[in-house]
Amino acid sequence: YRKAADQGHAGGQNNLGVCYFNGYGLKKAYKEAAVWYRKAADQGHADAQNNLGNCYYNGDGVTKDYKEAVVWYRKAADQGHAGGQNNLGVCYFNGYGLKKAYKEAAVWYRKAADQCPKQSWQLLLQWRRCDKRL
Repeated sequence: YRKAADQGHAGGQNNLGVCYFNGYGLKKAYKEAAVWYRKAADQGHADAQNNLGNCYYNGDGVTKDYKEAVVWYRKAADQGHAGGQNNLGVCYFNGYGLKKAYKEAAVWYRKAADQCPKQSWQLLLQWRRCDKRL
């Protein structure tokens, strides 16, 4: 992935970030992973945007910042990325980085569930948790 990443290929940059994050063929390095995720995310790569959101959410390689996580999750979610949609729902449900909003959480959980048949039961349970609070 290094060659593609060095040539500016967003997919290669994201994949190299995944390798650094998980220690696949390289020493685990969260800061380096976040650098590569950002390069790909800035090019509009939805997986990288979600991955960078996760870095900010958990403080992996960057300073923990829920508001910044929401920025990246929303970019991924707006492109139809199911992980980004689910993660944005989590942020709305818990009030991480934005005001708690169960209706908005339910919208994003439902969008994610519609795309993920294998995980839809889990996502629909999250959606139902929102529904009970409305």
